[in-house]
Amino acid sequence: MTKEELGKKIVEVALLEGDFTLRSGKKSKYYFDKYLFNTKPEVLRPLAVEIAKLLPPLDSFDRLAAPELGAISIAAAVAMEVGKPFVMVRKAQKDYGTAKVFEGEIKPGEKVVLIEDILTTAGAALMAAEHLKNFGVEVLNITGVIDREEGALANVEQAGLEMKAVFTKTELGIAK
Repeated sequence: MTKEELGKKIVEVALLEGDFTLRSGKKSKYYFDKYLFNTKPEVLRPLAVEIAKLLPPLDSFDRLAAPELGAISIAAAVAMEVGKPFVMVRKAQKDYGTAKVFEGEIKPGEKVVLIEDILTTAGAALMAAEHLKNFGVEVLNITGVIDREEGALANVEQAGLEMKAVFTKTELGIAK
């Protein structure tokens, strides 16, 4: 599947129109339901291939990371594509069991690439990046599926990080 075909497929299966409130609190006339594309192998597999093309050289980082919940299946697919382990970053430290904020193995001093699904303001990704930094991990960049072009890039750059996305809303032909 070409990148263009993948973009059309994501729009076909996951673009919803109506009145939506986004995680950021913003109102929108469209919404990408990530669960409608990241749970389908016929979309997830080629998406992992496209994300892998955006990653830094494999010898320059130790693992992938993903904020819960939406980006987990994407990070898992990319991890399998490139042969790197990944770690899941919780929104908040759990208060039971192991009381971890991370699930999976991670060590201070490691370098990670943070995988995200839809980037609107990058709030969830930046919160995950902050948890990782506080643990002593270097976040090389945030790589997402779709940049809605609503401030994520500026917010990520303001945080001193780099952001990449497989698609922008403009590339997908979304003019709303």
